Amino acid sequence: MSGEGATEPGETDIRVEIDPGHFRSVLGNYPTGVCVITGCSQDGEAAGLVVGSFTSVSLDPPLVAFFPDRKSSSWPQVRACGHFCVNVLAEDQVELCRQFASRGGDKFEGVSHRISELGMPLLDNVVAHIECTIEAEIDAGDHTIVLGRVQSLAVERAVGPLLFFRGAYGRFDAAG
Repeated sequence: MSGEGATEPGETDIRVEIDPGHFRSVLGNYPTGVCVITGCSQDGEAAGLVVGSFTSVSLDPPLVAFFPDRKSSSWPQVRACGHFCVNVLAEDQVELCRQFASRGGDKFEGVSHRISELGMPLLDNVVAHIECTIEAEIDAGDHTIVLGRVQSLAVERAVGPLLFFRGAYGRFDAAG
């Protein structure tokens, strides 16, 4: 960057302490979609985790990103295969979300799914699925930025997505 007072990427002029509770409260006013990231562990077992921060990044090449907690025990299992699938949850899948958000146990117990041609678990009845190869991982505070190159994607059913807003799950009312 040029210009007086400009900083280079990674440099900061001011460090401000932000209360984590206040940070969460303010950002909770921005709704996010809810996704389950699935993959297979090194031993071939299906693994998955819930994420609320997922975004498209680029059309050319087709890239997406999500942000797992660095303390996640499920993300290393999914990462092991080098691929992942983003399952966009539907507004009627709150219980499925809770099952995958739980710690420990078999998160796939009783969950209807199939294995894709790329070997990824695709959850049934989701809004959409997006299969990716891991392009890059970047440490970002207490989370990791996972960048994925899209290999396959499809809409499963034309319903509203599950949203998370102000600490609760909900849906989008498109009536205008």
